[in-house]
Amino acid sequence: MMSLHPKIIDLTLDRVWRLLDRLGNPQDDLPPVIHIAGTNGKGSTLAMIRAGLEARGDRVHAYTSPHLAWFHERIRLAGELISEPALAEVLEECERANDGAPITYFEITTVAALLAFARTPADWCLLEVGLGGRLDATNVIARPAATVITPVSLDHQQYLGDTLAAIAGEKAGIIKRGVPCIVGPQEEAAREVIEARAHRLGAPLSVHGQHWHVAEERGRLVFQDETGLLDLPRPALIGAHQVQNAGAALAVLRGLGADETVCEAALTRAEWPARMQRLGHGPLVAAAPGAELWLDGGHNPAAGAALAEALGRLPARPTYMVCGMLNTKDIGGYMRPLAGRAERLYAVEIPGETATLPAAETAAAARAAGHDTAEAASVADAVARIVAEAPTARILICGSLYLAGRVLRENG
Repeated sequence: MMSLHPKIIDLTLDRVWRLLDRLGNPQDDLPPVIHIAGTNGKGSTLAMIRAGLEARGDRVHAYTSPHLAWFHERIRLAGELISEPALAEVLEECERANDGAPITYFEITTVAALLAFARTPADWCLLEVGLGGRLDATNVIARPAATVITPVSLDHQQYLGDTLAAIAGEKAGIIKRGVPCIVGPQEEAAREVIEARAHRLGAPLSVHGQHWHVAEERGRLVFQDETGLLDLPRPALIGAHQVQNAGAALAVLRGLGADETVCEAALTRAEWPARMQRLGHGPLVAAAPGAELWLDGGHNPAAGAALAEALGRLPARPTYMVCGMLNTKDIGGYMRPLAGRAERLYAVEIPGETATLPAAETAAAARAAGHDTAEAASVADAVARIVAEAPTARILICGSLYLAGRVLRENG
């Protein structure tokens, strides 16, 4: 499937519409859809919405990307990861229907997911945008039940535009006429673009800071909207940014009539790997028995700032970073907020990724951003060198979802 189109990313919907039509337009046979776009927080917000809906007994489809350890993670059918036979069946059917025509890997696999969703009974279908929104392969639902736009920041400028307003315009492309849209915290330039499109389409808005508010108070999460106040536990997902993501999820669930029990479950039961995830087992953990090992896949400036804040909230402990990044990212923008949070940053390459940044270049960018750096041959090599120096260190492996996926696969 990777060979069907010369470009890995080529934003247009023509190829998707063609294939969907050949398959009988399965996108028209889905349960109510909640469509989620944004730069940061899409997956975490989706995970919390799913946890809440499943807590009240609803069957929920979910589509996310990229996967970390194996492809099946992208497609959940009524709460369960798609089985190997079911995945093979829909992929082969899409391949036959496509008949060798140009189509990207993400496009054809998204169509396969929609086909699987259409054939499996469920109460809800949660779709996470892959890139942008307006021309993303998921943007084929004529009338979703709701749309969600999480915080927008600079990322993927080569595809979405080099200003916040331009990127917000692409994200806002998922807004549909008359369909409610929940909007997470935004910078003014992004919010104005989102609000303008919603106004043109008559889409009711529920905007952070206007229609709903969320904050952490005395170790609890306090959410308030026009229907009242909720006093809930902090999200199980770590970091102050997860409070904002939780707010968007709660705004969605309240719009669907969820009670306080469902809202609490959304926060406490959500799981989302490689977002400040504490590793508890596997070869890396065994090689560092006295250390804490953490994994995070954030890779843009906003993610770097969120990660720095999360580290600052953890109990004091000598901290080291093991970082590998892609050459398509704003390396300095990611590194700068993290300066001063670690004793040293070990730069590594991401195995198997053609777009990996060489370790020497990652180290150079980190030094320019204020880090003390070293290079390592691999994550395992970096961990071994860190524990030789500081056996009880906190070790954070970070910089890319692709690196995080590699660690999760190799670490069991």
